[in-house]
Amino acid sequence: MTIATRPAPTPPSPVRAPAASYHGAVSEFKRRLIETTLRQAQGNRTHAARALGLQRTYLLRLIRDLGVAAPPPPPRRGRAAAAP
Repeated sequence: MTIATRPAPTPPSPVRAPAASYHGAVSEFKRRLIETTLRQAQGNRTHAARALGLQRTYLLRLIRDLGVAAPPPPPRRGRAAAAP
């Protein structure tokens, strides 16, 4: 009796998207999320950072690094500038 032998099946190669497209999509998602949150916070970066669960300084870095079209921050309240 002869047993037919088959070659070992080759495992399928993983389908990989180019790294640039994945990272680009993640960066685009982050950028749009930050822009939307800043609009909802009316440009207040402290409130936007709080809503996103981020440190304010980290949000500022993301805004710079991702090229977020951020609305200008609201004017600061507090002491008025002394006139000279």
